[in-house]
Amino acid sequence: MAGDATNWDQSHPGRLSGRSLLTPQQQAADALQRIWGYPSFRPPQGEIIQSLLDGHDALIVMPTGGGKSLCFQIPALLQQGVTLIVSPLVALIENQVQELRQRNLSAALLHSAVPGHERRRTLQAISQNRLRLLYLSPETLLSPKVWETLCQPQVQINGLVLDEAHCLVQWGDTFRPAYRRLGAVRAALLKTKPARTRIAIAAFTATANPDAQATLQTALGLQNPEVVRLNPYRNNLHLSVKTVWTPRGRKRALLKFIQAHHDQSGIVYARTRRETEALANWLRTEGYQTLAYHGGQVAERRRAIEQAWLTNQCQFVVCTSAFGMGINKPDVRWVIHYQAPSTLSEYVQEVGRGGRDGKLADALTLVSEPTGWLDPQDQQRWKFFADNSAQLQQEARRLVRQLPTEGSVIEVTKKYEKGAIALSLLHSTGQLIWLDPFHYRLTPKTKQPKSNFFDAVKEMKSYLHGKRCRWQMLLEQFGFTDDAKTMHCGHCDNCQRS
Repeated sequence: MAGDATNWDQSHPGRLSGRSLLTPQQQAADALQRIWGYPSFRPPQGEIIQSLLDGHDALIVMPTGGGKSLCFQIPALLQQGVTLIVSPLVALIENQVQELRQRNLSAALLHSAVPGHERRRTLQAISQNRLRLLYLSPETLLSPKVWETLCQPQVQINGLVLDEAHCLVQWGDTFRPAYRRLGAVRAALLKTKPARTRIAIAAFTATANPDAQATLQTALGLQNPEVVRLNPYRNNLHLSVKTVWTPRGRKRALLKFIQAHHDQSGIVYARTRRETEALANWLRTEGYQTLAYHGGQVAERRRAIEQAWLTNQCQFVVCTSAFGMGINKPDVRWVIHYQAPSTLSEYVQEVGRGGRDGKLADALTLVSEPTGWLDPQDQQRWKFFADNSAQLQQEARRLVRQLPTEGSVIEVTKKYEKGAIALSLLHSTGQLIWLDPFHYRLTPKTKQPKSNFFDAVKEMKSYLHGKRCRWQMLLEQFGFTDDAKTMHCGHCDNCQRS
């Protein structure tokens, strides 16, 4: 599980064997060529790697397919100690660790489905400083046995990487409250380490507007971070939106789009588990080899579906947002949203699965006409999530009157069903601070919780029904206002109509 890499000098774990005279920049370039087979870094990979090697905090916004994984993997392999990579999905974790192990690199993973004997072996490797990269979810990071191991004084930790960092600010039915506690991790770990120990924090994401970037810096406690923001525009990704008037019309539009991409690899996104199953069943009756994928399936089933898609045994997968993040399949020629996402961040993440090889990919979103008179499912779904958000706010207000000024996350979650989410909501509005990842203190501020869900849905609707260049609208929303002024992609549906 956690075997050491054969390419690394074990007497000097942070050093490439036989290359001790190389500068860190030269070692990074050497690793890129020898291990990954690339002749040189793509801008700004080299600058990011240098910043992390220097121990600086960083906030990196890079488009999907921009090579962000290398930006934290190479520094981790060049330094002593372990780098913790916090990632939201088991599929994403397993895919990246499998690729690293195929290159004989020192990487391991921990999640709830890892067998006990492998878990114990990985924890032992951590205690003995035999790992360079440890992938885990935020919940696993904060689980008792893992946290206890990481807090051992001899365990060297050189960095904390938050991959897919937008999950920290992405509210909704899939919100993970453990993300809100990550800002207290560094200080708590440093208390257990020798003096002058440094642990850098780097947050990576493909989508973060200016507000989300500010939230990430504050919530994670980033200290004078190096901020790198890349324009998300991709000229090979052709965006379009089609208005549908009835549920039957939505199905016809889906079928027509799939037929137009005969034998090409693709993804169909739906918003609920039930919808993925229903759509996959219907498409099989239409003669397509497809499978449904969602977070409610057991891990073995999800891995089998991913493998079938990666090896082209099925042309496309009908899935929720749980699928595709970080899975490296370059030849995805199309992505269709059977129902529109609730936020632009979700949208950009999901269409970004297409065309990672640089070749043309089509991304179509189906949406009800604005009144929703004959096909109200989009409006009903947005209202459902908005109601859930409002309910969480009410729960937070109720809890703030009942909770002790200082308390334990574990005790609150035992007593209240949605206690962890309520605490995270209070933290997001400045009504709570974390004393450490497991204990909180309420603050005397009177600011009431306010979800940004409504604004996010408003932005999404504006994009879907907008008449301007779609890439121009996306650049504006993600803070690239100067680039947006001159943007006219020429290949989205709006540009083609105009």
